[in-house]
Amino acid sequence: MTGDAAGGESTSPPRRPGRSLLLVLAVLLLLGGGTAVAVGLLGQVADPPLPSAAQHPVPGTTTARESSAPATPPSASPTTPPASSALPVSLSIPSIDVHSDLLTLGTNPDGTLEVPQPGPDYDKAGWFDGSPRPGDLGPAVIEGHVDSARNGPSVFYSLGALAIGERIEVARADGSTVAFRVDDVRVVSKADFPTLEVYGNTDGPELRLITCGGPFDSSAGHYEDNVVVFASQVT
Repeated sequence: MTGDAAGGESTSPPRRPGRSLLLVLAVLLLLGGGTAVAVGLLGQVADPPLPSAAQHPVPGTTTARESSAPATPPSASPTTPPASSALPVSLSIPSIDVHSDLLTLGTNPDGTLEVPQPGPDYDKAGWFDGSPRPGDLGPAVIEGHVDSARNGPSVFYSLGALAIGERIEVARADGSTVAFRVDDVRVVSKADFPTLEVYGNTDGPELRLITCGGPFDSSAGHYEDNVVVFASQVT
């Protein structure tokens, strides 16, 4: 199956990144049945971005689909604001019937992002702990698989069906909940991923949800696009 999670592209105006950005590292997000997505991760910091990374093959996975994606860029010194919000523990998107515990994902020794592995956690969403906590200044990053060759639709299968104005809630370890409003939903080519817009500085707490989408290229072994949801905090 294709597992296409793509929805129509938004007609809202392009979002502008913050004034100052730092490319901290490139990460590989295994989102769509083993599909790899490469993104440059940017902190809420005061230095200019570093050059983009080059292409390289992705190591094999335990799923049936593989891809290639940008390598880790030259090293940089990350500067992130202190965390003030409690750790996120679950994600709820009622309009597309998503209710998931949140994994906390770090990085592997090679600098790639840890992702939900085949097994009981595969169909859960994951918050990357190198991004701000939901509710803190900057774009909190949550990713999830779109499907798997073995089990079909996964947690973010319907992500592209979200509409502007719909509500996303993240529960935190202290019992509080932070809510976000969907500002934009885009289907973007992996070859032209809007890194600065997704990971750039923001003026307030924001959220990014990312998965794979679009056609599945069986010859290359990956989806051609990403589905990216932009959301901002509401009170």
